[in-house]
Parts: sequence; C-alpha cells; structure tokens
Amino acid sequence: MAAEEQIYFNYVATDKTGKKITGELAGKNELAVRAELRRQGLKPTKVKLKPKPLFGKAKANITAKDIALFSRQLATMMTAGVPLVTAFEIVGRGHENPAMQDLILGIKSDVESGNTLAETLRKYPLQFNELYCNLVAAGEQAGILEGLLHKIATYLEKTESLKAKIKKALFYPVAVLVVAGIVTAILLIFVVPTFEELFKGFGAELPAFTQFVVGLSHGLVNTWYYILGVIGGMIYGFKSLKQNSKEFNNRLDRLMLRLGPIGSILNKAAVARFARTLSTMSAAGVPLVEALKSVAGASGNIVYYDAIMKMRDDVSNGQQLQLSMRQSGIFPNMVIQMIAIGEESGSLDSMLGKVADFYEEEVDNAVDALTSLLEPMIMAFLGVVIGGLIVAMYLPIFKMGAVT
Repeated sequence: MAAEEQIYFNYVATDKTGKKITGELAGKNELAVRAELRRQGLKPTKVKLKPKPLFGKAKANITAKDIALFSRQLATMMTAGVPLVTAFEIVGRGHENPAMQDLILGIKSDVESGNTLAETLRKYPLQFNELYCNLVAAGEQAGILEGLLHKIATYLEKTESLKAKIKKALFYPVAVLVVAGIVTAILLIFVVPTFEELFKGFGAELPAFTQFVVGLSHGLVNTWYYILGVIGGMIYGFKSLKQNSKEFNNRLDRLMLRLGPIGSILNKAAVARFARTLSTMSAAGVPLVEALKSVAGASGNIVYYDAIMKMRDDVSNGQQLQLSMRQSGIFPNMVIQMIAIGEESGSLDSMLGKVADFYEEEVDNAVDALTSLLEPMIMAFLGVVIGGLIVAMYLPIFKMGAVT
C-alpha cells in the first residue's frame, strides 16, 4: 500500500509547568495534532497548518522505503559501535529526503532530552506504527536494540518487496488495458472520421464491419464528454467509498480474495505477511497475545484481520495457536503443521520465518506466472481490437481494388 501524505502543523503549547513550547508536528488534521499533543502531556493553545513555501520545491513525502532504509542504517551504525545520538546525526545529515532529515534530527533532539527511543517514535504515528514502536520498546527493555533494529529493517524490506510484487500483479494488466483503451479512442475519434470522408467519395455501400466501426466512431465523438464524466464519477465514487466506508472496504477485501489468480496471490501474500510479522515479534520476545493484535493490524485484509483477532481471543483463553488457526479455516495445512512443530519444539519464530520465506517465494513465482499468462492474452486482445479497426478502415479500399 502507498504511504500516507504528511501534513505538517505549527503549534504553540504549554507543558505541566506552564512553560511555552513551540514546534512542528505531522498529523492527518488539526484535531489529530491537538490530540497527539495532549497525549504527550502538552496543552495546545494554537495549531495552524504549516504554510507551503512560495518558491522552491516542496519536501518529498516520507515513504515506507525511507523508514526501512533508516532502520537498516541505524542498525548498522549501532552494530559498528556508534552511539545512538551520533548515529542519528550521521544518518539524518546524509539522507537525500529533506523531510526525512527533519524527522531523524527531530528524533535525535528528543532522545538527547532523555526520552527513550520508543517514546520518541510514538510521537510520529504516521511514520512509525504501533508494531514498530512495540518492537523498539521490547529491544530497549531487553538491551538488544541493535539486534531488534536489524530484524525490523529486514521485516520492512521484506514487506515492501511483497507489496511491490502485489502491485506488479495488479498494475501490469490494468496499465496495458488503459493504454489500449486510449489508443482505441484516438483511432475512433481522429482516424476513423478521416477515412469516412474518403469513403464518401466512393459512391458505394460500405462493408458491414466498416459501417459498424464508423457507427462506433460517431457514438464516441458525440458522447465522449459523457463517457469521461461517467469514468471520472466512478473513480471519484470509488475513492470516496474506499476512504469513508468501512463496509465497502470489507466487501472489497472479501471480493479480492475470490478473484481467481489475483485472489490466490493476495491469499499467499496475507499468509506471508502474517508469518513474517509474527516471527519478528516472537523473536523480539513480545508475548503471543499482544503480538497477535499487531499482526492482525498488519494483515492488510479484513478476512485475515477478523480471523487473527479471533485467534488472539482463543490463545488468551489457553488454546494452542495451531488449533485456533485450524479452526479459522483460512490457513493452509502446511502452515498449521509448521507452527505446530514450532510450538512443540519452542522454535516458533524460526518456523514462522521459514513459512514467510516460502510464501514470499510463492508470491514471486505466482506473479511471474500470472504475468507470463497475461502477456500473450493481452497481446492477442490488442491485436484483435487495434487490428480489427485497421482492417475495417481498409476493407472498402480492398473491395474497390477487387472490383477494379
């Protein structure tokens, strides 16, 4: 999924002692920023949208890839023995994204003030989600922060790689069909009418196929603005429903899992994401019940979210994870067997890592197979549509040549 757009607000607030504090904070809206300030123990007196620069290029958004790179760089620095604050300074100053530079240096300032890294990261919920902050907190408490940062970096890199594969599976056929639609529309609106003027001088009846294409051209020329309006309305309606309707998103999630090869890829990706997230949290020593809550939030699909939350309830009541997974009915038998072995041998995180590796490779292979299957089908479709239009335009000319 794409990263959320960062909206920055300037604020004025007072702390518990009445001291005036000013600063900048990212949030979805003013209410969210005020709520975050209160959560930090500050009383906001003024929150205002940060004005955009009149001249010059605006800062780029912070993406999940930026966070993954930051995590890997920070882990590498700490492993090399660089102190945490110094590592922030080096990584922050060297980052190409100005917004990321500001974020890292802001974190450095808070850590220098005596806050823990987990407490500081919780101030930036748009960049560091609950899962990330929980893992950092576990690493700090256990004294293994650098090891946990390596695991977090690996987790984020694997997750982003998985997202890229899914986007590839969904984007490729859509992009080709959109281009085909645009080319077809151009031919019908601009090329066919030119041929029609030529055909009027023939003084003979046009072949039925050519008449059909000319009719399509007339229809598109006369109604293209209506068609564009309908397409634009559908896109706007879809985006609006996706942003505002939980029921629509739930139905869409369930529908996507049933879409043949696409659904198969999404199911495998959800299993891979489940295994990778739970493996990372288990390795960090996070209790299973608490970990499952974060895993559910990271599942990316309402079907898996509901199933994992039900599994969390079952586990909190003393049931084994593998038994609860079997009852859910959505996990493959191989996954359940691997987790059963992991529970019995005390190596759950290792087994989950193997499951994640297997299903990430399965997603990769499935995407390649789908692309290989779609390529000839799409080429055939384009050949029929574009070739058919060209043949329709040249049929009268061939007919005249045959009569001559």
